[in-house]
Amino acid sequence: MRILLDQNAPRGLREHFPAHTVFTALQMGWDTLENGALIAAAETAGFHVLVTGDQNLRYQQNLSERRIALVVLNTNHWNVIKESVHRVIEAVGSAVEGGYIELEFERPPLVRRPYRGSGA
Repeated sequence: MRILLDQNAPRGLREHFPAHTVFTALQMGWDTLENGALIAAAETAGFHVLVTGDQNLRYQQNLSERRIALVVLNTNHWNVIKESVHRVIEAVGSAVEGGYIELEFERPPLVRRPYRGSGA
């Protein structure tokens, strides 16, 4: 299976698919392509799955005629995803042509630090 990691997907995912061919958009020279162009390029190049953090993709693109499967992550923070990386592996493994899978990960609470002005 050929897997493409979008610019906003954690690169740490690459090592978790040793039985597959995994490229990043940057490696392919597609790091500046917008969503529709990226999906079209990936399909033309024979990719089966696109892993992305772009949650608006399904609202911005007509996905009904696409062949590539999309796995969408609600966060791109590797520290969050790596705790449940098995969910990404399972989603990619169960992806079907033209499919859409959205994964939600529990994000840690936002830590607010007190403002420490310039002291002047």
